[in-house]
Amino acid sequence: MPKLGMEPIRKAALVKATIVEIGRAGSLDVTVSQIAKRAGMSSALAHHYFGSKEEIFLAAMRHILSLYGAEVRGALHLAHGPEERLRAILAASFSAANFRREAVGAWLNFWVLAQTVPEAKRLLAVYQKRLRSNLLAGLRPLAGDRAENIADGLGALIDGLYLREVLKTGAPDGAAAVATAMAYLTAKLERAQT
Repeated sequence: MPKLGMEPIRKAALVKATIVEIGRAGSLDVTVSQIAKRAGMSSALAHHYFGSKEEIFLAAMRHILSLYGAEVRGALHLAHGPEERLRAILAASFSAANFRREAVGAWLNFWVLAQTVPEAKRLLAVYQKRLRSNLLAGLRPLAGDRAENIADGLGALIDGLYLREVLKTGAPDGAAAVATAMAYLTAKLERAQT
């Protein structure tokens, strides 16, 4: 009989294994058996904890979104003023924790999952609304009535930089991604002030 308290530890191991397996495979074409093996347990135990592969995927998606949200909140807490807030959001979006190969691959596949799974679509919608809200909080004082347009473009650019990362070889380059997003932001803010 398992020790009391093992369930959260095992679930966390399965979630981590799911992210690694999706990132390794580059698709959602992974089995519960592969995930369970990476986590060091049986597929029967994985099914016991989550019920289905879809639920494991959703748990992994929630985990990635939770880590991302915590990093953004932490960065925003240290930021002073609207420009620092925007830089903080971009830095958190492309940090080493969020912009590693496994996480980037998982994000891409969660976008695919959202096309057919309502809960995945809902989770992505929550992420997009939160990202837009955070961007708008920094952009409104700097860009006025152009803030919404810039926020939408910057959100699309962030998503696009993740997509580009999946298609290239080599280690993710968060600093280059931040620089690209900052160049876009700087150009848009210069236009907004004219």
